[in-house]
Amino acid sequence: MQHRYSLPSLLLVLVFVFTLAGCDQEPEQSALASPQPITDGDACHVCGMTITNFPGPKGQAFMKNDSEALKFCSTMDLFAFLKQPENETQISHAYVHDIGKTTWEAPADDAYIRAVDAWYVVGHDQPGAMGHTLASFAEQDQAEKFSKEHGGEIIRFEDVDLELLGKLGRGELH
Repeated sequence: MQHRYSLPSLLLVLVFVFTLAGCDQEPEQSALASPQPITDGDACHVCGMTITNFPGPKGQAFMKNDSEALKFCSTMDLFAFLKQPENETQISHAYVHDIGKTTWEAPADDAYIRAVDAWYVVGHDQPGAMGHTLASFAEQDQAEKFSKEHGGEIIRFEDVDLELLGKLGRGELH
């Protein structure tokens, strides 16, 4: 007895087999979008203020499946966005300025680091956009040096929550 299979049926079986073959493998990590330059006309995604008008570290966030950055006038506004429950699961990644590598007055576009890797100083005496902001650093020793000079407490990304942001916003950590 001879079996005859149609070409579409064979193709369907091959697609199914190749799909199953990849099921036990980790999905490939796609490359993360790079930080984008802050331009004179960029407005903060949270408050709408012109980003370049203010001192202190800025932030950028990328939503899943989107290569355009959401830009923020401060790390405070960045975290206010990141820590909202409706946003937390939609974020791909975020960047903050490394204040150990750039100036507080005018942070440079080439000084961004991943927000999850940074060391933060909260409760310091340096002004940012709309008041207090989190000073961000790539290196712990730079954060310690800043803290000794300007006060404040050193924390990590996972320590930032809405309660802490509320205290910072109300000036309770100065």
